[in-house]
Amino acid sequence: MGAAGCTTVTGGDAAVNAEEAPAYRTSMSLSSSQSAASSSARESQRQASMTAQAALATCETLAISSAEAIDAVNDYVDAFNEEGGDVGATEVPAVDALIQSAEAVENSISEIVPDELAEVFLGWVASALNTAEAITNQAPPAEFNTVITELNDARSNALDLCDVMYR
Repeated sequence: MGAAGCTTVTGGDAAVNAEEAPAYRTSMSLSSSQSAASSSARESQRQASMTAQAALATCETLAISSAEAIDAVNDYVDAFNEEGGDVGATEVPAVDALIQSAEAVENSISEIVPDELAEVFLGWVASALNTAEAITNQAPPAEFNTVITELNDARSNALDLCDVMYR
């Protein structure tokens, strides 16, 4: 058995083609820039996704906890408005639900939530705490109604903003 092979040797000296070198450098530079831009775009998309997820998590916390708080406050208002209603039995649950909602929403706001959203969520927190204080201090009806209007407005503003995010 034998092995056969062909070998060709080309003569000449290895040298850089000075005329094509600038085009090659430009091509490499463009390729590198495009790669960096693509990587930057992916990072921006990832950050936007994380921001949206964080905001939506706060929206969910707000929706659930505020619904429970509003139900408890409505029970308190019904007892207050009812002749012989047991206000005492509904006062503590209403105050507790408002404080729990305020704390849950405040704790769910991460630093990646945009300031505009955080401010709206913190509006709910402040209103919930003000309402809890009004109930605890047995605010007069006119003052209490003002606090409740502010609470409802803060909740509506936050949930409206959340609805926009879900679209």
